[in-house]
Amino acid sequence: MSHKIQIREFDYQDKDEVMEIFKQNVPRYFAVSEIKEFEDYLESDIEKYFVAEIEGEIVGAGGVNFADNKTIGQMSWGFIKPKFHGCGFGSKLVKHRIDYLKSIITVEKIALGTSQHTYKFYEKNGFVLKEVRKDYWAKDFDLYDMIYDNEHK
Repeated sequence: MSHKIQIREFDYQDKDEVMEIFKQNVPRYFAVSEIKEFEDYLESDIEKYFVAEIEGEIVGAGGVNFADNKTIGQMSWGFIKPKFHGCGFGSKLVKHRIDYLKSIITVEKIALGTSQHTYKFYEKNGFVLKEVRKDYWAKDFDLYDMIYDNEHK
């Protein structure tokens, strides 16, 4: 696919479209119980959230949050519309968020909590597995706790 992806900051008017894309990734990548958690995140927990667009169509989203006085940047709630999986858009959205976090002087470490269903994707994008916790997100959705390897090119 030769479409150019644009990444911009999330606007609350994007909420319904972003929620619909999220639901398209349930139950393959997210548990049903996470739909409400994600909606709550969009309502009140966003620190910085981005949408990825192609020709005005939202094709994915992903955010970052902070911990430990902004020394840890945490990747949060990232996903791509299923019909665009495998096109490289997810990697571009991950790179955008990593670059954003690297631009913040206080951030010393970039962390990510994902599941067994997507951790290989994040490994390809420079993250290293630190710990696995069974059924953490929901039944059959384990936590794969990962850290970005700053040496990754």
